[in-house]
Amino acid sequence: MFVDQVSVYVKAGDGGNGLVAYRREKYVPKGGPAGGDGGNGADIVFEVDEGLNTLMEFRYNRHFKGKRGENGMSKNQHGKNADPLVIPVPPGTTVIDEDTGETIADLTSHGQRAVIVHGGRGGRGNSRFATPRNPAPEFAENGEPGEEKNIRVELKVIADVGLVGFPSVGKSTFISVVSAAKPKIADYHFTTLSPNLGVVDTEDHRSFVMADLPGLIEGAHEGVGLGHQFLRHVERTRLIVHVIDMAGIEGRDPYEDFEKINNELKEYDPSLLKRPQIIAANKMDMPGAEDNLKEFKEKLNEDIPTYEISALTKDGVRAILFAIADKLEETPKISPEIDEPEKEVVYRYQREEEPFAISRDDDGAYVLSGTKIEKLFKMTDFARDEAIQRFSRQLRGMGVDDALRERGAKDGDTIRLLDFEFEFVD
Repeated sequence: MFVDQVSVYVKAGDGGNGLVAYRREKYVPKGGPAGGDGGNGADIVFEVDEGLNTLMEFRYNRHFKGKRGENGMSKNQHGKNADPLVIPVPPGTTVIDEDTGETIADLTSHGQRAVIVHGGRGGRGNSRFATPRNPAPEFAENGEPGEEKNIRVELKVIADVGLVGFPSVGKSTFISVVSAAKPKIADYHFTTLSPNLGVVDTEDHRSFVMADLPGLIEGAHEGVGLGHQFLRHVERTRLIVHVIDMAGIEGRDPYEDFEKINNELKEYDPSLLKRPQIIAANKMDMPGAEDNLKEFKEKLNEDIPTYEISALTKDGVRAILFAIADKLEETPKISPEIDEPEKEVVYRYQREEEPFAISRDDDGAYVLSGTKIEKLFKMTDFARDEAIQRFSRQLRGMGVDDALRERGAKDGDTIRLLDFEFEFVD
């Protein structure tokens, strides 16, 4: 089954916890703190594998979670960092953050990697917090939580040649004749529901990848019919081959078909019309095809090569394959829309997220929320008094106490942060 779009939840590994430990060695008086740092959590990485051509791996596995780092050890030994979780994806994979709409990665070449979410850093051991005032701290940090995101993974097939045309014009028959691809062929619309890829070898030993793309109808750029499922895959092709039913079996005008297809390409992405095009005048073995072709050429104002073929009888197939191979040799290997990264780095101002926010629950409790304050909470070991005191100082330094007073918090009021509740002391 061809899968080209999935929604996935990814969670990087949390960092390992730091350790509270002390040196207790013979002949070493006042050994001092010796708790090691925790290891870093696992990143989740997508890597391109050119052997894949579908997102089938994601069909039954929509949740990916990285391993957490190892906890710190005594004698200042650092916990082991977790190895990244590497997930293979096919060339042409685009990763989009579903919450923000931002494109995280656009993966096109074999071996290319992108970190989708970063693992949390390991918590610091108690030896990191030793100061002249407190030479033997009784607390350590918990590991930092790993990043988590809901992402949309899309596949845009990377093929040299894309066959476009209305339903039932003979695209599937054509690719089945020129390659080893075995698409479903039937005499009804939308027989092809997903792209079929085939490797074509010409008689002079040149080869290229051809994609039989789902049939296009008017309004596809707005999602009508198979809509974007079709058009998304045209983006990466280097050459567009229009397959046209020149016999007009369904009563349609071949030139109008050609114009409508180009209009849909233009409405979806104007740059697509800059790609080289070849017209495959198909079904030339049928009555009326010769007259229609003559009329078609009279109406065609553009200088687009037109080849007479019959995918059924294989007439003209050899000539058009040579023409396609010749045109591909003149066309750059990389699709124009895949831009090279800019050499100049542009820094844009981004408003810093507020460290915390205060709201009220139905029971009157004050609720603290925010990425920064929640991270501090998760990295605090509440089983140790010194760690709690440190957390209290951090909140005070962030201005939480003053903000609660401004909201009307009084001595004894309940303050809630995630699953933790404590009393406000003025």
